[in-house]
Amino acid sequence: MDYRSVSGIADSNVALALLKAAGMKKLIVLAALTALWAWPATARAQGRAEIQGFGGVTVGTSTFGSAVSPTFGGRVGVDLTPNLQVIGEAGRLADIESPLFNLLQFTQIGVNVSAYYGEGGVRFITSPHSGVRPYGEATAGFARVNAGVSGLGGNTDPIVTAALNLINTTRPVLGVGGGVVLQGGPISVDLGYRYKKISAGNTIASLLNGGKDYQVNQVRVGVGFRF
Repeated sequence: MDYRSVSGIADSNVALALLKAAGMKKLIVLAALTALWAWPATARAQGRAEIQGFGGVTVGTSTFGSAVSPTFGGRVGVDLTPNLQVIGEAGRLADIESPLFNLLQFTQIGVNVSAYYGEGGVRFITSPHSGVRPYGEATAGFARVNAGVSGLGGNTDPIVTAALNLINTTRPVLGVGGGVVLQGGPISVDLGYRYKKISAGNTIASLLNGGKDYQVNQVRVGVGFRF
């Protein structure tokens, strides 16, 4: 065979190999760029965390059927599995009623007990990939119980309130509840009920509640964002 023919064949094979290598590199680069483009979209679609603000009312606290009082707060949640979420929550419970308060309803004296609380816990979610997701949860944490008095007249109110503030206390709180989340894209609406029990212990908060723990029934609506 002629030397030039062999050389031409060899050059053709080398060129073909180079073209194949270049094509493979382009394919790899294209696949990498596609993955990098698709990953953030997938991450956004499968967001594992959410934040939420909520507001509502307490309808029946220490004695069921007591006055309706406002409540508000915020929560965060992080998915452990599609059905299980670890949660953290903080909020305020205003004007927690007490059986002892009924003795003052015909007087000008007003006694109020409120609490700021923080909790952590878990939430179990059914139908995690649906737009309507029922759930149940359990939490535990602490509540800062604050007491105040009004209607004594003169300069007595601030003095008594200041004295009560000196003996306000932080107490354990337990909570259970459930509800349903309506999910539309990253935005969700949470319709829920919570039962919370604040341990009064041997404190002024216990005295104001007739020696009993504070039991709070909470109905609320939250709006959240998933990311």
